[in-house]
Amino acid sequence: MPRFLAPLLLLCLTFNAHADSYITRLLNKPVPGGVAVVDLGSAAQAPKATYQGKPVLVVKEQYNWLAIVGVPLTVKPGVQQISSGGRNLNFTVGNKKYPEQHITLKNTQQVNPNPANLKRIEGELAEQIKAYRSFSPNTPSNLLLDKPVNGPLSSKFGVRRFFNGEERNPHAGLDFAVPAGTPIKTPAAGKVILIGNYFFNGNTVFVDHGQGFISMFCHMSKIDVQNGQQLARGAVVGKVGATGRATGPHMHWNVSLNDARVDPAIFIGAFQP
Repeated sequence: MPRFLAPLLLLCLTFNAHADSYITRLLNKPVPGGVAVVDLGSAAQAPKATYQGKPVLVVKEQYNWLAIVGVPLTVKPGVQQISSGGRNLNFTVGNKKYPEQHITLKNTQQVNPNPANLKRIEGELAEQIKAYRSFSPNTPSNLLLDKPVNGPLSSKFGVRRFFNGEERNPHAGLDFAVPAGTPIKTPAAGKVILIGNYFFNGNTVFVDHGQGFISMFCHMSKIDVQNGQQLARGAVVGKVGATGRATGPHMHWNVSLNDARVDPAIFIGAFQP
């Protein structure tokens, strides 16, 4: 081999190894409601990054630091930027069309709440937004997550939902069709940062896995953890139920990154473009 080709070959091999990195292959699904993996380089210290003014999860893989960016459902396809170390780094958001779901509820208060219930909902929403915006310094124990329960999906992420013919917020998580009382396990180690019994979500638990990587479980029949409790991967957080706005027992699981609700299917290897 000519001497001048050796460095070029080494450079190509290094680039390809990173381009096909495990984390990139697993998580890089840059669509509305998806995840973008952005290369931050090989700094000696962990760099910080922000997206839309919010801190972003940063992890190291081999020699490079990677930003794991949650892309909100509201983002339009096109070029987006994160900021890191005084630089703006681009990534491109592709298109994804989500299906519709039409649900009939007998309790009309769960579609058009009265003023008293609206006041309750506003207070509960503020609590939950604060939890979603939590950002601890810990690195998540794992990015390939375990399923919280074993069972078939009954409703996918991002579905446009119509209750009694009226459009409401898209479905922000995954629903698993499993019987009431089924134990729900945390998909990664973390800390319980919020517990509540909410108008829409029913019995709810938030678990912080580190650096704004949050799991939320709701509609539970029973909560088996306490606020502030440290949980090992696979620890039981509660049991499946039908509390809140639910038409029957199921397990609803949200995943949030940098305060953006993203498709949990990405983290369990079940994402569909």
